[in-house]
Amino acid sequence: MYYMRKAIEEAKRSIEHQDIPIGALIVYKNEVIASRHNEVELQQDVCAHAEILTIKDAAKVIGYKYLLDCSLYVTLEPCTMCAGAIVLARIPNLIYAASDPKTGACKSLYSITQDHRLNHRCNVVSGILEKESSALIREFFKNIRGIGNRESGIGNRESVVGSR
Repeated sequence: MYYMRKAIEEAKRSIEHQDIPIGALIVYKNEVIASRHNEVELQQDVCAHAEILTIKDAAKVIGYKYLLDCSLYVTLEPCTMCAGAIVLARIPNLIYAASDPKTGACKSLYSITQDHRLNHRCNVVSGILEKESSALIREFFKNIRGIGNRESGIGNRESVVGSR
């Protein structure tokens, strides 16, 4: 729970730039080596998900593209892009807080991280601090809809967690 709490704290930083509050961190040998939050709106880059940014940072720290012996903690179930990156980075452990019924690719819609047809699979644990993470995301969308920010499209999203 300690690492997930840190991921939730990281997720809160996304709100400063109107990004969906999703945070991720990677632990190696009981030490957080990378921690990021969503920056899709900030960077105007659909690939700037917390998981992708964290994986890139962790690879730089370790000095190797494969994140063996690492664990990824994330506040929302990864999408297909992020699940694919997790497999390609060979991260052995994925722990996420809230499920994502609209875009979740680790259990909800797909099981990319555990697909036996792929060259790597990882252990997946879900539901750690799920209520806290879900509440953070719901509150974000409640507030952003109140602002009525139609320019970036944020206010038009129908799902609480369906679009990152």
